[in-house]
Formats: sequence, structure tokens, C-alpha cells
Amino acid sequence: MSHDNGQWRETLSEEEYRICREAGTERPFTGVLLDESRSGLYVCKCCEAPLFPSTTKFDAGCGWPSFYKQLDEGNVDYREDLSHGMRRVEIFCKQCGSHLGHVFPDGPEPIGQRYCVNSVSMTFKGDDASTVKG
Repeated sequence: MSHDNGQWRETLSEEEYRICREAGTERPFTGVLLDESRSGLYVCKCCEAPLFPSTTKFDAGCGWPSFYKQLDEGNVDYREDLSHGMRRVEIFCKQCGSHLGHVFPDGPEPIGQRYCVNSVSMTFKGDDASTVKG
């Protein structure tokens, strides 16, 4: 998806733009998808690329939706993030470059990953055809 910043500003809310396009973060325990427990798929807010199946979601107690594995298509990519005086691994949508959150090596076994994702960065598409935007 080839949007420029002006087009993203037109299609996203101010908060969505701050998080998705400027690598911001929503406040912990405020995201609408944190407690979503229905069966379905989490897709990119900006381009609708499939990101995480609901079967890999778990309660990490960190305040953001957490997943132990991305969808098999591999639409999540990684880059080093040295902001805020920390060394972390940022995750972003491979298709459009939207910031999703970070991945940490403290998730459940056997994979051991915790994809910590902003609700604002995703839309939930329930198997029951309902849609919930972050």
C-alpha cells in the first residue's frame, strides 16, 4: 500500500496516526482489543494484512493485547528500537510499514515470544463476521 503521510493523515484518526505511522504507544490497559476473546483474526489497521490469529492470543498481564505467534503468512517484520533508553525489537506490518508494537523473548513455551501490540494498530475480524477496530 503506497500512501504518503498526507494520505495517512486523511484516513487515520490523530491517535491512529500517532501510533501507526509515528511509532507511538497507547496507554496500557486502555485498548479496546485487550479483552477481546472471540475467535477470529487480527489484521493491520492501515492495510488489513492478516497479522495474528486469535488462537495465539494470551493474557500477559502487560496491558496490551499479546500473542505468542504471528500468522503463518509472516506479515510481521522486525527492526531494532533503541528509543527511550531501551534496546527493544519493534514489530511492524511488512505490507505497509505500520507500527504494531514490540516483541519480547518472555512469552509462553514452546515458542517463547510475546508480541505486545497496540489495539489501535489492529482491527479484529471475528469468525462471526463482526469487526472491532482498535
